[in-house]
Amino acid sequence: MKRRDFIKTGGLAGVGAGLTILNFPVFGKNAPSNKLVLGVMGVNSRGNWLAQCAAKLPGAEIGYVCDVEDGAIAKGLKAIAGAQDRKPTVIKDIRQLLERKDFDALFVAAPDHWHAPAAIMATAAGKHVYVEKPCAQNPAEGELLIAAAKKYNRLVQMGSQRRSWPNLQQAIKEVKEQHVLGKIYYGKSWYTNNRQPIGIGKKIPVPGTLDWNLWQGPAPRRDYLDNIVHYNWHWRWHWGTSETCNNATHELDCLRWFMDLDFPTKVTSAGGRYAYPQDTDWETPDTQTLNFEFEGSKAISWEGRSCSAYNLEGSDRGFAIFGENGTLYNTGGDSYRITDLKGKVVKDVKQSTNTNQSAVNTVSPAGEYYDAIHINNFLESIRGNATLNAEINVAYRSTLLPLLGNIAQRTGRVLHTDPSNGHILNDAEAMKLWKREYEKGWAPKV
Repeated sequence: MKRRDFIKTGGLAGVGAGLTILNFPVFGKNAPSNKLVLGVMGVNSRGNWLAQCAAKLPGAEIGYVCDVEDGAIAKGLKAIAGAQDRKPTVIKDIRQLLERKDFDALFVAAPDHWHAPAAIMATAAGKHVYVEKPCAQNPAEGELLIAAAKKYNRLVQMGSQRRSWPNLQQAIKEVKEQHVLGKIYYGKSWYTNNRQPIGIGKKIPVPGTLDWNLWQGPAPRRDYLDNIVHYNWHWRWHWGTSETCNNATHELDCLRWFMDLDFPTKVTSAGGRYAYPQDTDWETPDTQTLNFEFEGSKAISWEGRSCSAYNLEGSDRGFAIFGENGTLYNTGGDSYRITDLKGKVVKDVKQSTNTNQSAVNTVSPAGEYYDAIHINNFLESIRGNATLNAEINVAYRSTLLPLLGNIAQRTGRVLHTDPSNGHILNDAEAMKLWKREYEKGWAPKV
């Protein structure tokens, strides 16, 4: 893709050559008047990484860190110290942080049950929001977040980084404008891992380093168990959203993007906690397949295996799109391969090697460059130089798919849905999972 075309997409809008940031000469300078001060909620893992990447971008500074666990705060401050001179101010309570007027945007990387409530609160406080996937813990929250962004006229971007990756943007042009695959009718996606059992949690006193009340926030109160914080909440329906929203969101988003899909008409799920059935604290499936049907004779699927790392289609994650003239394969990164109907490779585009691939870790398998360009798209959109690549209306639709898959799985039903808004049709029991109960005083409102 020519650089001028890439800039038009917003991927690197406003970016020039010169200043070396993140160990590669891609991002240019920003005038002091364009400086953006950021707050980051949740800095133990993903938010820690986002804060580092954002702090290294010209014209951006982490002004505030919001977390409820002392170890995570120390970890976040240490990471940010390597990226900027200013030491961020620590405020543990997000409500108190959002009273501050001296920052522009909030990054939300706390546990899933916090994503939409915190983002809604932030928009009401006049902040733009970068929210990690999933943008909501349930469909009703996603609809509220869309309403909040509109009401308060704030930009809300979800961390669907692939929408900012240059080679995938090039592939979109080939599929949509050049029609290299012809009519597209099916897309598949997958994810594998080798997660270990989490055991049976023991009720113990809350560690003095953790504010358990604030950690739970909008979720109805539960006893503290020794196997919840920092990560295994993912596999409990009370706080988490399963491997579907944890990982399927990315590839399902790509399938929607490439295939011009909106809301489905039919949703099915099969799977369960199969690998370690005695591990009853892990409530969500570790093995699951989701299938979605859409108007226009199109369908997509996702297969997830959390506890078996055997690759599918030659990679641990990715997606494939099937059309009347051939197939496009992606193996998780910023690359793609196009084959004809006989399987012959007609184009093979590799991920760029001119990026800092040494800066790769468990929370960013693709490397900091690929997170930075999506963050930069958010910052440049705030400055008025770009358009969001994963704004909340787009993000919610991609989050809704795995959320509907979760509802189909939990009810054991085939869901028939309204293609205009994704709402479940003629199934009152399933619609009970469209929203959740909240701790008194914490329900998000717009």
